[in-house]
Amino acid sequence: MGLFSFIVTLPLQPVKGVISLAELIQRQVEQELHDPARARRALEELEEARERGEITEEEEMQAQQAILDQMTGGGGAIP
Repeated sequence: MGLFSFIVTLPLQPVKGVISLAELIQRQVEQELHDPARARRALEELEEARERGEITEEEEMQAQQAILDQMTGGGGAIP
């Protein structure tokens, strides 16, 4: 029965490969989104931009909240 199962499922192997690749990419993206070092760098960049006068205090606070929401799964976007 093993040879028969192999022959029948052989056409599905490319689909299984694509699914495995998509799962791997999803895990990598989630890992990067929740990386504390990445969030810290983003917060430091915001602080530097505020010090240079490129953004206002209100813009900085909104961006900080978005970064923290992203880290905690709140769904905000990191600029």
